Amino acid sequence: MRHKSTTFQRLVRLVAVGALASIVHVTAAAQSPARDAKAEVLRAVEARQARDADIARQIWSFAEVGFKETRSSALLQRELRDAGFTVEAGVAGMPTAFVATYGSGKPVIALFSEFDALPGLSQDTVPVQRSLGADAGHGCGHHLLGTASMSAAIALKQWLARSGRTGTIRLYGTPAEEGGSGKVYMVRDGLFRDVDALIGWHPGDNNDATSSPSLANISGKFRFRGISAHAAGSPEKGRSALDGVEAMDHMVNMLREHVPQETRIHYVITAGGRAPNVVPDFAEVYYYVRSPDTRVLQDVWDRVVKASQGAALGTGTSVEHEITGGVYSLLPNDVLGHLMDANLRALGGLRYTPAERTFAETLRKTLDTPALPLGSEAVVQPYLPSAAAMGGSTDVGDISWTVPTAQISTATWVPGTPAHSWQATAAGGMSIGTKAATLAAKTMAATVVDLFFDPSMIERAKAELLQRRGAGFQYQPLLGNRKPALNYRG
Repeated sequence: MRHKSTTFQRLVRLVAVGALASIVHVTAAAQSPARDAKAEVLRAVEARQARDADIARQIWSFAEVGFKETRSSALLQRELRDAGFTVEAGVAGMPTAFVATYGSGKPVIALFSEFDALPGLSQDTVPVQRSLGADAGHGCGHHLLGTASMSAAIALKQWLARSGRTGTIRLYGTPAEEGGSGKVYMVRDGLFRDVDALIGWHPGDNNDATSSPSLANISGKFRFRGISAHAAGSPEKGRSALDGVEAMDHMVNMLREHVPQETRIHYVITAGGRAPNVVPDFAEVYYYVRSPDTRVLQDVWDRVVKASQGAALGTGTSVEHEITGGVYSLLPNDVLGHLMDANLRALGGLRYTPAERTFAETLRKTLDTPALPLGSEAVVQPYLPSAAAMGGSTDVGDISWTVPTAQISTATWVPGTPAHSWQATAAGGMSIGTKAATLAAKTMAATVVDLFFDPSMIERAKAELLQRRGAGFQYQPLLGNRKPALNYRG
């Protein structure tokens, strides 16, 4: 997931600069042959608003977790086929992954759709916490992400078909972004090999095109096995797998003092036994380790693995682990980032209706010291080329080390809302979310038009990618050669 904020006070100081940049961009666009094409794709996105809102709401209601997004993926694929795309389903060993293509030749510009939900975030579209009783919810807005990217792709396809221009629009349907690393398997299988640039977006609580690095991430499950026995009648005959998990967790928690401060380690015990009077012969713990530096990440992960082995030795149990996810940090590209920023700034922010304003005011009362004030959804944050790493991880990172990549965020959620929260789920399921998704679709479509009319922009973006990667870089997936962990959600 991608999520970041800047302070509103900083925005006020710099908004004049942003407004001037927007005016310059609009003036240049008026003299550009891209002007009419941009106007055409923007109208096409606007014409789809009602249809897109319906599709996003359906996916929001499905709330399917990673690699289980059967209905969500099928809905997007059907819409793309009906629009004239050729769709290849089940790519890279993932049943819900797909590649939709229209056109031929260069440039090849890609967008991506995500559509997986998060466990445990069931929530109604109301500004107070109210579960719908489901097992999952779209607390990261992937129902909107997938739909808006599809909308932009269809608008661009219609323009290409009418204009007769050479070039290819490709939309990647990428499952299991939340911990399943779906895009990594697609990169590993060479599905992005001929792509010239990737343009994307992610829901957020502000409008922002800043290119921020993310945290590289390795995730996996540690499974301990012991010996069952009566916990009171014959405890000496038992060897508790749960003891192994708890010993491991204790050692890893001591490890936190001795890792670089940017490192993040999280875990949940996913299995710990069924009854207190039965010594559990099986227990499982699910770990994430993150760092902005892939080398540090791999070192810390190795230390976590050793902790599991020591825990097993000390408790008389055995342990095995399975790496279920692994992603690179996001590699920024300022050439494409500035281009997306110019288009986002020209389109502007969002305007709430009175009903949306009331919703937002009520919801904000449930937030703990929001970083952004209400009203900031109407503006675009300053572009910060040297922004610090954001706290999350994304499998877009692997693409960004192989293809020039840029993303924006739009104010899909009420300002100040954290991702992966019931508040994000609520706003993402109603009109605040859908109008922000429309803004994202327009920005992406306009940016792709710029790339078609100015191929030198692509070449500059590729040169920046090579410079940022450094000499001798060779992509090696952190997942190794394992098959997709299709049941990582259980």
